[in-house]
Amino acid sequence: MPPNPDTPLVKIENASKCFGDTIVLDRINFSAKKGDFVSLVGPSGCGKSTFLKLIAGLHLASEGSVTIDGLDPKNAREEMAFIFQDANLLPWRRVLSNVELSSQLRGVSKRKRQETAREVLELVGLSHALRHFPWQLSGGMKMRVSIARALTLSPKLLLLDEPFGALDEMTRDKLNEDLLRIKARDGWTAFFVTHSAAEAVFLSNQIIVLSAKPGRIAEVINVKLPAFRDADLRETSEYLRQVANVSRSIRKAH
Repeated sequence: MPPNPDTPLVKIENASKCFGDTIVLDRINFSAKKGDFVSLVGPSGCGKSTFLKLIAGLHLASEGSVTIDGLDPKNAREEMAFIFQDANLLPWRRVLSNVELSSQLRGVSKRKRQETAREVLELVGLSHALRHFPWQLSGGMKMRVSIARALTLSPKLLLLDEPFGALDEMTRDKLNEDLLRIKARDGWTAFFVTHSAAEAVFLSNQIIVLSAKPGRIAEVINVKLPAFRDADLRETSEYLRQVANVSRSIRKAH
């Protein structure tokens, strides 16, 4: 029997996270199926990054459960990749070598990992920069290297913690478009933390609005836009209407 496409890839049931006596996330319930792109928005300090780290198994839920494809997150690490706001590139390694690193740590042969690294660098538009060092790259190029490094793992699940937050608007918009292009090719599921309602609407089919501490799901917004999204979408009345709706929801969550 073929797998049910509606079977959750990520399932969070009544999950809470406390640090000492402080409740950071409170009774979170949410499921994401294969191919979903879910953005997390809400006030600063509401637990968005903690939410991602629960999914990644970097934090353990104080109560409740989180599963990835039916597994405990710690046992599903090979299914996922994490991209942070800082590209975290090793300054003494060239671009190609930085992109190879994740595969190298997993014991992939040099020939195979270089082949994969070259392929994903072409995908993110950096095939001309294989021999560059990180100090020779712009902020946007560094994030492209970070994305390429994650893609070498062929993840089912991509976790992105404000990866474009420090970039200028034009660079961020272009990276958003490229990210959706790559997702259409590879079909992974994504959870994406952002402070930008516009970015969340452009990227996502679902948006989780978290309330101020303790972080609870205040609202889940279904984004009703075409699957194919390009720069022209940002000028449409429907896109702008949905951005305004998400912005209102974030304000109400404070």
